[in-house]
Amino acid sequence: MAMPSSSSFISSYYTLIFPFLAAVIFLSFSKRKRRPNLPPGPPGWPIVGNLFQVSRSGKPFFQYVDEVLRPNYGPIFTLKMGARTLIVLTDADLAHEAFIEKGATFATRPAENPTRAIFSCNKFTVNAALYGPVWRSLRRNMVQNMLGSGRVKEFRRLRESSMNTLVARIRAEAGENGEGPVWVLQNARFAFFRILLAMCFGFEMDDDTVDEMDRVLKSVLMVLDPRIDDFLPILRPFFLKQRNRAAAVRKEQVDAIVPLIKRRRRMLQDHVLDPKAMSFSYLDTLFELRVDGRDSGPSDPELVTLVSEFVNGGTDTTATAVEWGIAQLIANPEVQGNLYAEVAAVVGGSGRKIGEEDVESMPYLQAVVKEILRKHPPTYFTLSHAVTEPATLGGYDVPTDASVEVFLPAIGEDPRIWSDPGRFEPGRFASGREEADITGVTGVKMLPFGGGRRICPGLGLASVHLHLMMARMVQEFEWSAFPPAAEIDFEGRMAFTVVMKHSLRAIVKPRPQSR
Repeated sequence: MAMPSSSSFISSYYTLIFPFLAAVIFLSFSKRKRRPNLPPGPPGWPIVGNLFQVSRSGKPFFQYVDEVLRPNYGPIFTLKMGARTLIVLTDADLAHEAFIEKGATFATRPAENPTRAIFSCNKFTVNAALYGPVWRSLRRNMVQNMLGSGRVKEFRRLRESSMNTLVARIRAEAGENGEGPVWVLQNARFAFFRILLAMCFGFEMDDDTVDEMDRVLKSVLMVLDPRIDDFLPILRPFFLKQRNRAAAVRKEQVDAIVPLIKRRRRMLQDHVLDPKAMSFSYLDTLFELRVDGRDSGPSDPELVTLVSEFVNGGTDTTATAVEWGIAQLIANPEVQGNLYAEVAAVVGGSGRKIGEEDVESMPYLQAVVKEILRKHPPTYFTLSHAVTEPATLGGYDVPTDASVEVFLPAIGEDPRIWSDPGRFEPGRFASGREEADITGVTGVKMLPFGGGRRICPGLGLASVHLHLMMARMVQEFEWSAFPPAAEIDFEGRMAFTVVMKHSLRAIVKPRPQSR
């Protein structure tokens, strides 16, 4: 058999290799063409992306975004955090485009890490559920049956009782002379937590039970703090201890809450209410709820998840707003004086306690609360959004596996849309000189409760709580710094919500008519 000549061999080689090379080049260009046009961002390392650049900066994530990324990459940029892609927005117009103009597309949530999935029962909550029938059922039930204005009014006496209890706690903490100092956040948090527990379970609880529930639900929030294996799943085998800790906290949560669920169920079945029971609760709406074609209501673990969401979601957000609000009243005594003058004008010389029915006739109070939310939104970022299908935003591609994050301080203090944004000035709203729709529907200038279809369902209830507590606190007490004449430190830190880095302790002096 004759051997092929070298020329024929080379000819055959090129005949084979050229189509192969052409295919490789074609696939390479095709792949490049299909690569999404993501917003700009810092170059990352293989596998870990920008993860270690952020962690080794020595700055909290929100500060790194504000001081390093925003000045260099503009109003929209991309971060590769290990296996996760974050698209960060720092511009009001982009937030409006995403949440309002393209609201349905940007209305879902990204994939959860395994720890969060344990506590959310695989996204069986209003906040965590994917955009679809489960989310619609859960949200509709919460809003229509629990958070509508009519239903909220049914718990008015509970709020009045809790406000009176709060005032008594502050007086006791202030001591016999009644002039402080007192811890602001702890007292505000206890009052809101007590209200929401009763609304949720349908009966009031003694202080020891409230404190125990607070401890349990706080431990849930703490164990949900992000870990490096959330971004690098390949590291999860090295975090067995942390996963076991999360499982133990979940068990403690279930063990603490299920007896309360059973207690309410017995009340309804036996038609016998405790002396401290209410005729209606959030739990009542959940027992018979049928979600996504199910034949029965939520399981006990799912009920635990839903009631925990209800209580946790409305406690820290409003309590931290009160802490920031009192701090601003101390730092701006003229604002505190104006607010007290309005309270006094509304109640006159009757000596009655300010009530939630008075709020609508108190424009300065409304301006103070709105300015608190502008300057101090409950979180640095809205809850993470994701798209239901590949989309565009600001001319860039948003793939379905990306998390869309909105950096709220950049919007609330944007000098392009606010005059003197660094100043705490309720007069901007009271005078009508500036305005803002906190829902973002008519235009985004602040988003303390998120926006669009995933806006916080408890916005109305939080507003009632915040207005009422700020008014009562100013009616009952004159607030000043502790130690006297000390300057208020407005640096914040992340602890589920944005709290003051140095928790506020203030001197309270009872008003003459409240003694």
